[in-house]
Amino acid sequence: MAQLTYRDAVSRGIAQELANDPLVVFLGEDVAGAGGVFKATTGLLEAFGPERVRDAPISEQAILGAAMGAAMTGLRPIAEIMFSDFLAVCWDIVANEIAKSRYMTAGQMEFPLVIRTANGGGSRFGAQHSQSVENWAMAIPGLKVVAPSTAIDTIGLLAAAVRDPDPVMFFEHKSCYPMKFDVPDGDDDIVDELGVAKVVREGTDVTIVALALMVHRALDAAERLAGEGISAEVIDVRSLVPLDTATILSSVAKTSRLYTVEENPRLCGWGAEIASIVAEEAFWDLDGPVVRITTPHVPLPAADALEDATIPSVDRIVETIAKTARN
Repeated sequence: MAQLTYRDAVSRGIAQELANDPLVVFLGEDVAGAGGVFKATTGLLEAFGPERVRDAPISEQAILGAAMGAAMTGLRPIAEIMFSDFLAVCWDIVANEIAKSRYMTAGQMEFPLVIRTANGGGSRFGAQHSQSVENWAMAIPGLKVVAPSTAIDTIGLLAAAVRDPDPVMFFEHKSCYPMKFDVPDGDDDIVDELGVAKVVREGTDVTIVALALMVHRALDAAERLAGEGISAEVIDVRSLVPLDTATILSSVAKTSRLYTVEENPRLCGWGAEIASIVAEEAFWDLDGPVVRITTPHVPLPAADALEDATIPSVDRIVETIAKTARN
């Protein structure tokens, strides 16, 4: 095994797919010469050249318009939108064109397009550069939605996304970029599967469902809860669309308690959909209401103390579960 940062896993995942398929191309703002604003794409220009790794103008519409055209004509583009907040600038292309064109051509045209973007808070970038918007994408039929929490999942899920015939929104958490993880050595491809959640910690008393950075906070909380006599099972959702409901329902059947830990704002967050599914399909397995631990419905502040108080913390997860799990 080797140690790899989440940031370097992005570069390795893109490089793997560029090397495997000449139809794969990569474009975005500052992704080539500068290696990306988060340095997650360094070395790709040197390895694959300017025909396949292209810097784009400062225009989200141009980036996704070019990527959509490339996908329509047989290429398999990976397009980067620097901050997920900026998807609002080009949302018409995403929601009304990319998401619907395969359906509207009755499947005559595939859309093997990946939109990568840096998502989430914790970096003091303020309200316009810190949002978690995966629930935006989840609400649009025709899009697949992925958010990895580890380096190996980043590589494997990115490979699965590139090889998929449908458009995939790929959310990378900014606060995960410097984290280090074990990744297998060697040149073998790492390829995962969309729509499969992972049980990353076994438990018997409560189920915690989390995504991206919140997976790590949920794991830390589970360790502390164990010291209080509460055995927490932690599920990394990884893929919101398609959603692995079977893994979640199976865990709830075992623990009878469900908590979601969500960085996106509470109103219409992805955990609300999971809570609805569990209420419909596993109501009699529950020993108490589903509890959502979320960011409140406010713009994210830039001040350190305020941002930390807004996003779910390990302390808040522990306190909420310890207070409610025994009721």
